[in-house]
Amino acid sequence: MILVARVDAEQAGMRLDDGAKAIFPQFSKGEIRRMIDWGGCNISQTLVRVASRTLREGDEIALGVMEAERCIELFFTREELLYEDKDYIAVCKAAGYNSQRTPYQLKGTVEYAVECYMKSIGLKDPARVVHRLDRGTSGVMFFPKHKQAATLISDLLKNGMVEKTYWALISGSPDESQWKVDKPIGKVSKFKYGVALNGKPARTLFAVLGEGGGVTAIEAKPLTGRTHQIRVHLTHSGFPIIGDESYGGAPAPRMMLHCRSMRFTAAKGKIIEAVAPTDAPFSEASPVKEQQ
Repeated sequence: MILVARVDAEQAGMRLDDGAKAIFPQFSKGEIRRMIDWGGCNISQTLVRVASRTLREGDEIALGVMEAERCIELFFTREELLYEDKDYIAVCKAAGYNSQRTPYQLKGTVEYAVECYMKSIGLKDPARVVHRLDRGTSGVMFFPKHKQAATLISDLLKNGMVEKTYWALISGSPDESQWKVDKPIGKVSKFKYGVALNGKPARTLFAVLGEGGGVTAIEAKPLTGRTHQIRVHLTHSGFPIIGDESYGGAPAPRMMLHCRSMRFTAAKGKIIEAVAPTDAPFSEASPVKEQQ
């Protein structure tokens, strides 16, 4: 939820946190300071993270209201990286974190944590988000360290030259051990996508990794990069992902979709690959136990 209001003469000259408290009395000063610190406050469409900023009459304050339980710090150390060279960093995004900043949040996103790491090793470039994982999805994310690397990997992604492998858990047992879904995907509501005749072309390869206890582990290889592609194509196949309740999946502690690996050829023919281990909830629910 985003709340927007104008600063009038009564709040002009006040500190941002004091003025916002006067304008939005439903929040405590501590809650407002948290919103400011976490990147959920904009003044006249500019992000402001300094609570002592002086307000001027006519300023437009926009507050992004996010649940307090989602304010979880995120950091990456060199030891935690999946891959690093002079051009790229790969991290394992945990389920429940946003890949990039939102109107509600900067701090606590993968983008922010990677940028903090880059600053800690002396880099001045921003963290460029060249591909994304849904908030509920875990796994590999690559970040370029500079503009040239960003251009290269963006072009490779656009042309389908980055090999991505996902693991997913579904209920039931597919009739085939391997199959392909070649169905266009389009937006069907504000937050959902589906197979649609007027959608964009989308192709995904699926293979069964193992079954047991009513759960099947699936390997998915998207050949295109549409929003919610694996989720939509598995739902279309009659097997929504466990934990993906938006698409009819059985309830679970998390959505059981994990980007296991990404692989591409960089400059001078260098092969770059990162592989991400699954977390405990995924591993415990999977019939294929040698996940790591």
